[in-house]
Amino acid sequence: MTYIILYWRYKHNQVENMGMEQALDAVKNGKIILVYDFDNRERESDMTVASQFITKEIICQMRHDAGGLLCTTTPAKIAKGVGLPYLSDVFWDARDKYQVLGLMAPTDIPYDNTKSSFGVTINHRDTYTGITDHDRALTVREYAKTIFQNKPYEQIAQDLGKDFRCPGHVHLLNASEHLLQNRHGHTELCSAIMYMAGVLPSATICEMMGDDGNSNTKQNCMDYAKQHGIPYVTGDEVLAAWADFKKKTHLDV
Repeated sequence: MTYIILYWRYKHNQVENMGMEQALDAVKNGKIILVYDFDNRERESDMTVASQFITKEIICQMRHDAGGLLCTTTPAKIAKGVGLPYLSDVFWDARDKYQVLGLMAPTDIPYDNTKSSFGVTINHRDTYTGITDHDRALTVREYAKTIFQNKPYEQIAQDLGKDFRCPGHVHLLNASEHLLQNRHGHTELCSAIMYMAGVLPSATICEMMGDDGNSNTKQNCMDYAKQHGIPYVTGDEVLAAWADFKKKTHLDV
């Protein structure tokens, strides 16, 4: 309910950028949008949808038309509260037993001065292999439903343990603290969009890949978005809208 109230306040102050307004409306209605980060970062466009609305059909579209790694975001406060770690921290803490994990620490990511947002991987316990479109959609939807319960973190953690296995086939991404202040990755950009749209603030994302072995170009992704009637927004547009949103709602995440 809090997210809906914040969205209502924001919407009634108007979003100046029409592209962002269309994107937020699409997200609110369970539709896919495309989000490009920055020319000086990954230079990638990601398919993005609110995790609560994920279906097997959306997973299939991401698999066929995007082709990257399918991941689901977790707000920083929830990840910390329930004890969901960054995967790099798990590996680092295990380096005394497995020395190679310490040697492989991600200290040289060329586009990011912060550590990777990768968290653990999960399957819902009602899945079979966990990789099918049906299985991954179930895992994502139930994960979003579970972490946003109005319960103490300790009880949410118990529910996660009861209903999910780890490792699995859905990659979790932990958003950074003070969203979009220190890190401007797709994890943060897409999480911010979820807050601004008034949905449960977990995004499921997948990078757009090209047929030439590289990430799909910005122009190709814009053409795809136009052809399929999908809103396309850039990191700069998200940052501007987020600054306005925070000013009007005083949200602290």
